[in-house]
Amino acid sequence: MMRAELRDCVRVRDVTQQHRGSRPAEAMDKVDGMDSGDAAGTEPGTPAALAGAHTEELKDVAVRKAEIAVGRSESPVVTEETTFLNESAADAVRQPAEPSKGCTRFCACPPAGLLASSVTKVTMALLLFGVVWSITGSQCLPGGNLFGILVLLICAVVGGKLVGLIKIPTLPPLPPLLGMLLAGFLLRNIPVITDAIRIDFHWSASLRNIALAIILTRAGLGLDPKALRKLKAVCLRLAIGPCTAEACAIAVLSHFMLNLPWIWGFILGFVLAAVSPAVVVPSMLLLQKEGYGVEQGVPTLLMAAGSFDDILAITGFTTCVGMAFATGSTLYNVFRGIMEVAGGTIAGVALGFFLRFFPSKEQEDLVMRRSFLLLGFSIFAVFGSHVAGFPGSGGLCTLVLAFLAGVGWADSKGSVANVVGRAWDVFQPLLFGLIGAEISVSSLNPSTVGLGVAVLCTALVLRVLVTFLMVMFAGFNFKEKLFVSLAWVPKATVQAAIGSVALDMARTKQDPELERYGMDVLTVAFLAILITAPIGALVIGLAGPRLLQRPKTELRENGEAGISRGEGPAQPSNSNESTI
Repeated sequence: MMRAELRDCVRVRDVTQQHRGSRPAEAMDKVDGMDSGDAAGTEPGTPAALAGAHTEELKDVAVRKAEIAVGRSESPVVTEETTFLNESAADAVRQPAEPSKGCTRFCACPPAGLLASSVTKVTMALLLFGVVWSITGSQCLPGGNLFGILVLLICAVVGGKLVGLIKIPTLPPLPPLLGMLLAGFLLRNIPVITDAIRIDFHWSASLRNIALAIILTRAGLGLDPKALRKLKAVCLRLAIGPCTAEACAIAVLSHFMLNLPWIWGFILGFVLAAVSPAVVVPSMLLLQKEGYGVEQGVPTLLMAAGSFDDILAITGFTTCVGMAFATGSTLYNVFRGIMEVAGGTIAGVALGFFLRFFPSKEQEDLVMRRSFLLLGFSIFAVFGSHVAGFPGSGGLCTLVLAFLAGVGWADSKGSVANVVGRAWDVFQPLLFGLIGAEISVSSLNPSTVGLGVAVLCTALVLRVLVTFLMVMFAGFNFKEKLFVSLAWVPKATVQAAIGSVALDMARTKQDPELERYGMDVLTVAFLAILITAPIGALVIGLAGPRLLQRPKTELRENGEAGISRGEGPAQPSNSNESTI
């Protein structure tokens, strides 16, 4: 009986030792040995019997130790194995029933996905408002200046997001800048809202000038000397010919149809002559990703020539603006314009070489320091030129210094461009929202709108024809020439950046006639963005797969893959369905 109890106690100890990672086999062997010894029939009183009594005492000690081990096993975990077992058991107890996927999506704890993103964005917006209100007080309340800027910024961002969500099958996406532009336009022309949202024109002009400096900086950094050397004459012809022809045509048409002075006609011409990189570049990247026109270099040509086109238009615009607001004879104004171009170029060269060597490469946070100095010099050049009385030199100075600095920063030019792009992400909604907010339906002249659209359409037709002629001897076939001509139509970014500059300068002069001219320029620029940006994006997205060729190797691989699956050969790239 005692042996049976002893065996049971040892088994309990074995279970405990298994949890504690010990070896129970030896204890069982001892008990089995005791059983075999007793079974041999040892007589009492002999030495063997005495040894057996001593063995019985050892058994009692072993039983007590086994009971102590059982008691200790009920204490907190002391080994890795028991830790894992206990934690697994505890997790099984604590783990609740798995909720449904729909509930997890919106009611997860902690929140995640769409709910967490929405709460974060709303909190950021409210926090921004609260911080500004705690500092400025009434300026951040309805009717205040900062309140109008904050509401405009938020509405412009939301408008851009909503337009970006519009996706039509087989059609390219619409540019988000349309939503930003329309958001500002609606805020200005809804009766109840327009009374609560008021932005001082000094603040509006300053914010637009900062956005202009950022655009010019990006244009300067975007110039690629290697692409210019590779494309050579074709790139220059495509950048200079259409821009100059359209600017001259608009100057003549606006002089006779809109009754603008010649210098103001050229201001309007150079405002409208620039092509929009915000529309052309994303559309070209989509086509390049699909392989359309890559072998012929069509996307590279358009993206490289677009930067030079914008620089030419901005340079012509700043020169004409300086001449328009100068006082003196015509000869003096022409000489002044030439001096502004020369002065801006010299200042840009000096600052550009300075930024190539300072900060030096061994300094910490090199990219951030270069970005700060580049943006600081650019904004200072734009504002400082107005203070110095040479408004036409600031933009050219910014372009030159950004280009020279980028050439010297071959190792970190891309990183600096990314930082400048972040700044543009903030000021882009402000720029387009402020441009839209400048247009009031009640103050628009129907004849100005109608004649402005007529001038714009006529100039666009001429631009398409001149562009076709400029690429006549570039080695393209007829379809590729037609695509390049149609892709050179969209207008948006440059028009928003410089379209209101003349109006802002006219307001500082407090001349009603100059303000009327400036408002006509801004109105036609607004119409140009509203009409050509979506049409240009759609034309590029639809015409690209039909007019451009894909690489022959890719077409051959697609055809072989289709035949191996039992399908017909791959269709040519000019099919009726767009792949974008």
